[in-house]
Amino acid sequence: MTAAGRPQRDGLSIGAVLAQLRSDFPDVTISKIRFLESEGLVQPGRTPSGYRQFAAADVERLRFVLSAQRDHYLPLKVIKEQLDAADRGNAEAASLTSGPRPPRKLVSLDLSGNEDFGARMPGPDDFATEREIRLTQEELLSQAGIDLAMLAELQQFGLIRPGAAGFFDPDAVLVAKTVKAMTEFGIEPRHLRAFRASADREVGLLEQIVTPVYRHRDADAKARADEMVKELAALSVALHTLLVKAGIRGVTGG
Repeated sequence: MTAAGRPQRDGLSIGAVLAQLRSDFPDVTISKIRFLESEGLVQPGRTPSGYRQFAAADVERLRFVLSAQRDHYLPLKVIKEQLDAADRGNAEAASLTSGPRPPRKLVSLDLSGNEDFGARMPGPDDFATEREIRLTQEELLSQAGIDLAMLAELQQFGLIRPGAAGFFDPDAVLVAKTVKAMTEFGIEPRHLRAFRASADREVGLLEQIVTPVYRHRDADAKARADEMVKELAALSVALHTLLVKAGIRGVTGG
């Protein structure tokens, strides 16, 4: 019995689990852990009063999931398939005790070794909502290395959009730098309007899918919807990249 007369609980509380994971996964939150539980990726025990009790195996399971998302950019469905295979004692499945090593035959979106295409593929964590950073027009021009004329073009064709207060976010700097690099190949901002239109269509599709989840009234609805947005955004970028790569292969005859 505890000093307060309550029975001592076995296992770790969700707060204790968060403290253990934070050193390796700084962006993890209690809402994220609850979301992973709601998706069936971890199933902690419960006390009679309803408190979660996480065993050491549950913590290792969470490490596996978070590592698979961060390092291999896998969707939760694929990660769950790997965990289910491990639960069934599949010899080819990843060992949760030896660290996250997703089996190759299930890594359908592990494109991190795609040297011939360039930079790594984004994972869900790349779409995490961070603390808002607001940049003035002067800061944007300085950091992106562009002039007012190019900024005007980027805004004209919808490639960069300032916020309601007239400030820009750090992604605007990356967009400006990317377009500037493309201009060296003779591509002008006006040629890139299709990219803006395509992105808006993808965002519209994602919005249709997650809006009903946001409208749920339970406490974890927003966390679930936020994770869905990140997951779908990563998959959308992966699909777009693969389609462009396939198209380039056709152009080059590769």
